[in-house]
Amino acid sequence: MALPQCLMREIQGKQAHDPAFMEKGISKTRCEYVDGPVIVGAGPSGLAAAACLKQKGVPSVVLERSGCIASLWQLKTYDRLRLHLPKQFCELPFMDFPTDFPTYPTKQQFIKYLEDYAKNFDIRPRFNESVAHAEYDCTLRLWRLKSVGAKGEETEYVCRWLVAATGENAEPVMPTMEGIGDFGGCIKHTSLYKSGEEFRLKNVLVVGCGNSGMEVCLDLCNHKAKPSIVVRDTVHVLPREMLGKSTFGLSMWLLKWLPIRLVDRFLLIVSWLMLGDTARFGLDRPRLGPLQLKNLSGKTPVLDVGTLAKIKSGDIKVFPGIKRLKRHTVEFVDGQIEKFDAIILATGYRSNVPSWLKEEEMFSRKDGLPRRAFPNGWKGECGLYSVGFTKRGILGAAMDAKRIAEDIERCWKVEANRNTSLLPYSLS
Repeated sequence: MALPQCLMREIQGKQAHDPAFMEKGISKTRCEYVDGPVIVGAGPSGLAAAACLKQKGVPSVVLERSGCIASLWQLKTYDRLRLHLPKQFCELPFMDFPTDFPTYPTKQQFIKYLEDYAKNFDIRPRFNESVAHAEYDCTLRLWRLKSVGAKGEETEYVCRWLVAATGENAEPVMPTMEGIGDFGGCIKHTSLYKSGEEFRLKNVLVVGCGNSGMEVCLDLCNHKAKPSIVVRDTVHVLPREMLGKSTFGLSMWLLKWLPIRLVDRFLLIVSWLMLGDTARFGLDRPRLGPLQLKNLSGKTPVLDVGTLAKIKSGDIKVFPGIKRLKRHTVEFVDGQIEKFDAIILATGYRSNVPSWLKEEEMFSRKDGLPRRAFPNGWKGECGLYSVGFTKRGILGAAMDAKRIAEDIERCWKVEANRNTSLLPYSLS
């Protein structure tokens, strides 16, 4: 939709004095008014938001910095990855997984589901558009976003509503380690890890004991590598299934009837009976139960898919934190020194919202997450929303997407019924 001439002139006047739009000159910046929300990010969260809005009759524009939907899943995950939760807890709104998919779909199956989802709801993201700057203009009472295309072309989007859907896992976390430049061997983040085949017969140290770190260790074992894992902190390891049901599903059912501390106690008792005392193998449990810890810190328990058996058998060694690196050598905080050919950093991801969104009320500059905890972090001021920042996976993103669509629909209907002469600028 074209911008009204009076609004275009005002924006061009602002561009002339705005550092965010002056670097390459006004003439190279195309301006587009969006008659609906702009959604930044075409991962599962952005797709869910776009679909929920479409169901309400509200159009949207989805901007995606990569060349595909769900770029984290397509470009930055290892080959053997499966959903850690049963498929019914990972569905986006209004569309179930195919009935012939297994309980825990593979990476390829999940990507196929997302592609079918986008096709089903006719969601067509604008790919290779990286949002460099987004800011609310108090004079215009509109959001202004600057995106940069693959060839450096610039576009300014102007809209009433902005949905941040870049999520918690936008950028890899790269830890600082003394001597990292001296190691000499391969050091890569799990975002670049595909398979253990390239590490066959090599000694590999995996840094990080979350679900990804544990599963990468298992993958390395299956490809005849010799993995070790760094466990710097306490961790809850739970069986993926209990009593014939998924641990997550069983937990959700029990929480309907019991307080969280009793459900935690039940989970820990059953885990001890099934897995034994994990502390014997260097995996000390936190003092808080797994569900309480998840609620307070967002730290997800590890759902074991076979890694613990490899640790028990000695196929995977457990080490404490790293003190320093030397030439193909790692010195640990307890004084142990071991040689390794490669290091895999399973150190997680972080939000990149502070790098492009110029707003400090809703999102924290420290971690790029909403300041208000779930379930209240989805809505900010002046038409700003967030989806995919709940630390509750796809289920949490789906809940937020529905709330956002309902809220925007209310505003949409009110504004649609107004006489255009009452608007700050005529959109005719």
